[in-house]
Order: sequence, then C-alpha cells, then structure tokens
Amino acid sequence: MSFFDTDAVNALFSALESHALKLGIFRRVDTHEPENAPGEGISCSILLGPLASDGTVSGLGTVSGTLTWLIMIWSSMMQKPLDGIDPAVLVAESTLLNEYSGNFTLGGLVRNIDLLHLRSDPVYVEQEGKQFRVRQISLPMVIDDLWVMSP
Repeated sequence: MSFFDTDAVNALFSALESHALKLGIFRRVDTHEPENAPGEGISCSILLGPLASDGTVSGLGTVSGTLTWLIMIWSSMMQKPLDGIDPAVLVAESTLLNEYSGNFTLGGLVRNIDLLHLRSDPVYVEQEGKQFRVRQISLPMVIDDLWVMSP
C-alpha cells in the first residue's frame, strides 16, 4: 500500500488551504487556477507543481520524493495606492511562508517543508482583460513513503 493515496493527497490540499485561510489576509483562497479575475485585495491560489523522487529509500522498500506546490499571491495592478501593491503582496507572502515554516511537517503529513529550496518569483498575469501582480512561490515538501517498490 502506498502512502500517497487519495486520503493523503486530499489531506495535503486541505492543510495548505486551511493554513492560508486561517491567516485572514486573503480575500479568497482557491486550490485551483482562478476561473475569473480575483477582485480587490489580495488572493491566494494553491496549485500542484512538480513531483519527483529524491532518489532515496525512506523505509523498507518505499521511495521518498519532493512535491512542489505553486502558491500564487494575486493583487490587482490597479489597486490604489500603486506604491502599496508590492509591499502588501510581500507582507502577505511573508506571513504565509512564516505560517508554513512554523508548521514544518504540516501536522506530520510531510517529512518537512524544504525552506532551503523555496523560491518566489514575480509574474504578471492578465485575466479577463485585467492585469495582476502575482508572486509565484515554489514551495517544495519532502514526503516519505510516496510509493512502495514491489519485487
């Protein structure tokens, strides 16, 4: 039996979403790409990113790996004052990352959040004719016992 089954996947999505929601800093938190343009304020999207074996065996016949989440923090490019957009996004990003680093194993769901390989990049997204300032965080998590190796 593999660790990485339906229950484990759903628990990870739920944990990431609940940590973002409980902060009270996001107008909305989605676990998918937004279907319509986020409104005013700061929004968050949690998307599935790359998954890779880390080349180690974490238990008797089980493989560990790294699952990277793409967490996007959205802000309209037209919010006023314009000088406040980047500081507001950075505060939201830092607050969220502090929450994840304070919950290093997400309650035992993962071995650890790999803070040393975390990355955040600025991107600009156009949706429904509106421009958004987005910070895309690549948040890697090391997970033990992803798959069982059968003889």
